[in-house]
Order: sequence, then structure tokens, then C-alpha cells
Amino acid sequence: MLEVSNLVKHFPVKTWILKAVDGISFKVGDGEILGLVGESGCGKTTLGRGILRLMEPTSGEVLFRGNSVTKMGKEELRKIRRYMQIIFQDPYSSLNPRMNIRQIVGEGLKIHKIASGKELNKKVENMLERVGIPATYINKNPRDLSGGQRQRIAIARAIVLSPAFIVCDEPVSALDVSIQSQILNLLIELKNEFGLSYLFISHDLSVIEYISDRVMVMYLGQIVESAPVDAIYKNPKHPYTLALMNAIPVVDPDLKRKRRILQGDPPSPINPPDGCRFHPRCPEAMEVCKSIYPEQIMISPNHTTRCHLYL
Repeated sequence: MLEVSNLVKHFPVKTWILKAVDGISFKVGDGEILGLVGESGCGKTTLGRGILRLMEPTSGEVLFRGNSVTKMGKEELRKIRRYMQIIFQDPYSSLNPRMNIRQIVGEGLKIHKIASGKELNKKVENMLERVGIPATYINKNPRDLSGGQRQRIAIARAIVLSPAFIVCDEPVSALDVSIQSQILNLLIELKNEFGLSYLFISHDLSVIEYISDRVMVMYLGQIVESAPVDAIYKNPKHPYTLALMNAIPVVDPDLKRKRRILQGDPPSPINPPDGCRFHPRCPEAMEVCKSIYPEQIMISPNHTTRCHLYL
């Protein structure tokens, strides 16, 4: 479905270069949900937007069904965007407050000349009902809806074009916990019904575990570990992944465990450290970690990490 090769996105900041995404490669299969997890500021959203060229990558290549998205001209890109959609984090800011629900969900149908008039209205009404919004809401504005309803509208706007791949950029982080579960279940249902593939971005490890088939762990613009969801949660290898897993709250108040608390703050992406970027905070850091960036190591089939502990 999707192949990303050595994607880079750097931002010039005065005399410095902010390395938000620094050489990331991965694939997303048909019908797969690939989770992307990491601390705030590590470059997750920049990666998602770079894949869709909502931000122009500095270098690298994105292939969608064998076609190079990064080399497409404006008209080619406009046509393929029907099949590559995004659901943003904040549904209130991502929905135009001057447009009603009919206009918001139907806009893509008009742009891509899929439907108009009564046919457009029917498609919008059907999609609203599919995501759990009464068709009678079609003339309401985003301000008239709750946060969960607004996110359902954002999902309807993406799904109505019959896409194949969707970037879900923290789509439940702004919602109450009870609403989060409803939206997650809706996304899973839609994935199964329409054969969708997701890149699901989140900093919530519990959400990632629930929805993902495979997980990538991102730290300071780079992927440090990638594996099927069971392998990541049951047998994490990279020290950063171990620290993330250790931070997941435990429901049982009587269950105690040894905490791995990281020291210090993440380094600045403007001036990342040499060698492994995690070494200033890593409890397992060795001298080699300070100067040499670790190669990707295959721990087991489909489980890779970048750590000198396994070289």
C-alpha cells in the first residue's frame, strides 16, 4: 500500500537546522494499522503530514501503490489525494466554522467531481449515519456539536471519498475517555468494512496497543524500534521503548513494579547529540553510543531495533 524511504523533513531556524524527521523508512500493508508512538515533539505529526505532502519533505521518497507521491506534479497530487486522507487531532480547529455539515463532508465529493446536487446530499446523509450522526444534522454547524460528534464528522469527511490510506493524527487525544473508545471502535469497523490502511499516531500507549497491528517507536526524528504489537508490548528491546512501557499506568493499586524513570529532557532537534540520540538519557548507555549511530538490528522476524546492546 505505502512505502516510505529515507524520508527527511528539516526546518531552517536562523543559522540552525531543526531535524524534525531525519531519515525514516517503513511500509504499510493493505488493511494494516501501523501505530506510531513517541513523546510530544519527536516528529510524529511532521512525518504524517510529510507523507501526504501537506508539508513538503526535504528529501526521501513516498510510494503509494507503486506511484511516487514525492515526485508528482500539482494535478497528479490532487487526484491521488482522494485515496490518501487525514484525520486531524482537534476536530474543532480542523472543521471550517463557516460551513455546515453538508458542505464539510461534501466538499471533497465536489472537488473530485464524484457527486453533486441530490446525489451528493444522499452520499453525505448515508455517511453521517454510518459514523453515528443523524442525517438530520446535515445543516448544523460544527459549533452545534460535541467534541465526539465533531470528530465523527471529520472521519466522515475522510471516508466519504473511499480512500485506501488514512493518517490518523492523534484522533482521540482531545476526547473524553468514554468517547475515545467509541471512536476507536468506529475506526476499526470502518477499516474492516472498507479495507482501509491507517498510520495511527498517538502518544497514548494503551490506545496504540488496542488499535494497532504493528508499532513503530519514534524518538527525536528517528525510528528506534518496530515490531508487531504483541512483540513490542511483551518483549520490548530498546531502552527507550522499555521506559515508555514502564510509564503505562497499572489499574491494580496493589500491583507494584520497579519504575525506569528517564533522567533529563529530550535533547533539542536543532542540535541532536552525536551517536545514538537517546544516549544522554539512557540507563544502558555505553561509550560507543556517544559517537556511533547504531545500525538497524533484526531481533526476530519483523522485529527491528537500533541499539548497540544487540550489536
